[in-house]
Amino acid sequence: MKLLLQLLILTFLLNATVACSQTKPQKQVEMETETDKSSVLEVARQLTELMIEKNIAAMNKIVDKNFTLTHITGYVQSKKEWFSEIETERMKYYSYKEVKTSVEIDGNKGTFVGQNILDARIWGSRNNWRLQQTMQLEKRNGKWIILKSVATTF
Repeated sequence: MKLLLQLLILTFLLNATVACSQTKPQKQVEMETETDKSSVLEVARQLTELMIEKNIAAMNKIVDKNFTLTHITGYVQSKKEWFSEIETERMKYYSYKEVKTSVEIDGNKGTFVGQNILDARIWGSRNNWRLQQTMQLEKRNGKWIILKSVATTF
């Protein structure tokens, strides 16, 4: 009986040690989350800059192969079609002014919401669009990739 009690205590201590060693300290989790938030914000801003530069090759590196862009009209556009519209300048982006941003992180998933005043010509209509972009992202091999973006007005 004494041996059984010692084995139970030893098992409990080993399990507690393993559980503690697998849990990150709260401070480390908070720092990683803040770093991820900064990275998501950076990649979202980068996409907008690359749109203005018309740099399709660089855009392709930060958006998913199945990326979609939902326009304010509700039209869902594939990456291929969107890139083609940028190359032919049917969609021409001139500049933007950031108004407000927020980022939420949940493990390897992220959500970016950004409000910009975007100077753009879309299908022949140039305007300073008051756009809110909601982007879904995923962290892959330490890099944040944009899965989709939904535009609304604000």
